[in-house]
Amino acid sequence: MSTIISNGAEANAFKGDIKVEKICCVGAGYVGGPTAAVIAFQNPHIQVTVVDRDETRIRRWNSLHPPIYEPGLHDIIRIARDGSREAAVAKEPSSEDAVTLATRQPNLFFSTDIAKHIGEADIVLVAVNTPTKYRGVGAGSATDMTAFEAVTGVVAQYAREGAIIVEKSTVPCRTAQLVADTLNMHRPGVHFEILSNPEFLAAGTAVADLLYPDRILIGSNPTPAGKKAAEALASVYAAWVPRERILTTNVWSSELAKLVANSMLAQRISSINSISALCEQTGADVDEVARAVGVDPRIGNKFLMAGIGFGGSCFKKDVLNLVYLAETMGLPEVAEYWRQVVKMNEYARDRFSNRVIKCLNNTLVGKKVTILGFAFKKNTSDTREAPALEMIKTLLEERPREVAVFDPCCNPIVIKQEIKALLGPSADGANISVYGNAYDACEKSTAIIIATEFDEFRNQPPPPPTPAPVEAAPKSRKPDPKADPRPFKTDVPSENELLALHKYLVQRPEVKSADPLDRFNVEPSCEDDCPDCIQERESEETGFATGMGSGGEYKAKERVDWVRISENMAKPRWVFDGRGVIDSREMVKLGVRVESVGRQHRF
Repeated sequence: MSTIISNGAEANAFKGDIKVEKICCVGAGYVGGPTAAVIAFQNPHIQVTVVDRDETRIRRWNSLHPPIYEPGLHDIIRIARDGSREAAVAKEPSSEDAVTLATRQPNLFFSTDIAKHIGEADIVLVAVNTPTKYRGVGAGSATDMTAFEAVTGVVAQYAREGAIIVEKSTVPCRTAQLVADTLNMHRPGVHFEILSNPEFLAAGTAVADLLYPDRILIGSNPTPAGKKAAEALASVYAAWVPRERILTTNVWSSELAKLVANSMLAQRISSINSISALCEQTGADVDEVARAVGVDPRIGNKFLMAGIGFGGSCFKKDVLNLVYLAETMGLPEVAEYWRQVVKMNEYARDRFSNRVIKCLNNTLVGKKVTILGFAFKKNTSDTREAPALEMIKTLLEERPREVAVFDPCCNPIVIKQEIKALLGPSADGANISVYGNAYDACEKSTAIIIATEFDEFRNQPPPPPTPAPVEAAPKSRKPDPKADPRPFKTDVPSENELLALHKYLVQRPEVKSADPLDRFNVEPSCEDDCPDCIQERESEETGFATGMGSGGEYKAKERVDWVRISENMAKPRWVFDGRGVIDSREMVKLGVRVESVGRQHRF
């Protein structure tokens, strides 16, 4: 295995242990923001600064309403960004014996002064967007490295000698060599160690994935200096992650492992969606097939829920990245194999859209169609590569009277902006309306499309999870939010234990405070143009609101009243269930016809 090119300064730059006091994360998006927040939360002695050139985004991170939503992120930011007060916490539920929690100073900061904070950092995390390239060589599969390359150049100019440069972005295999070459070009003779530390986060559970990761992967150069740099980064994670879950590899293996992990997960979704088409033709039920297959311990039951395909920023671009890698390595058969995963995903989405049109007699003229759910999955405001976006584009070609959209977790103002970005100038003349509640969105609608599996849209309790085989993976280490985590394991509770206690207490009916431990300091205010504040004011005027509370934390509302919705729909009434959340037997009693993906309807 080849190593990263060295400029000969290694011996002098990495003498002795590396003490990490300051970390700079470049990129304040869905990866950089939550990752930096959790690192700061778990390491109060380390100053963590997130930098980004987007002034609006940084202002929002420094306000009541951060620019992205993830369950639990707000509570972590309250402690790390704002600091905490001294507090006393009972060691046991009914005990008067208490432990005193010391005052904590803020150690999470957000700034647009990129050069300053890169220059001060012991570790620089690069967490910028790396989308698929859509023009030029490799268009449609290669990774667009424009932002990553630009940031690498800035890091090369300002990083101090001996700093550790860490790839957090998902990048093509052997990107570390590009980083090394860029650093050598700008700073010849100055040594830096380059690590690969990919994130394995899922939207909607990103904070839990960071607090209780199944693994932390760190790839390094297999040299004494490389291993020492990897150990320095591992020591940051070791503040809360057991050492046996911190895996070290060579840098190329780490870069490739991220692509392979996402590609295999995407492959499972495309596989079950291909089977759903067979189920519809044969009379089989895809849920029953998935349940029967999932109990096989060699297969497992994860990612076997048929629907309208995967979305999000990772799966599609990472599969295509793998396709491009195989093509450039002269492996066309391997490339075509993985390309089919993306093709099947697009087929699942388009087949569902066409089914909607076919069931409505191949015309949407004069008809209102409602889409429930705009984010690509529940419990997140992330709409990147959401199936709903492309479905809207397809539906508009049929000239409907109106396409209505409602999402309980996404801000209507943001939805309007993203639809306009997708459609371009044609959005101004499109009959698209974004609503703040499901009832207005569905009123006088002929067809309702469920595009996201929010629990609010269900008309029956979710099915109990299939019991995992004995041979399956060990139990999750994540605490049960309904169980009191006390007594604590040590005299001084960890931040994870305190956070678990906070979550347990806030969901207790007798607890009325959003700060039951009395630790939070006052939050910074928002700017006048904050979209969440604007939406809150509009919600107060209309009497309706999305699930976003005043503290920026999504709280699921009561399930929609399908009786009320059906009574106000236009006939014939249709519900197109793209996520398997509707019991068709209940809907037929309301005079509503249901079409789903691979599921047999029992009337």
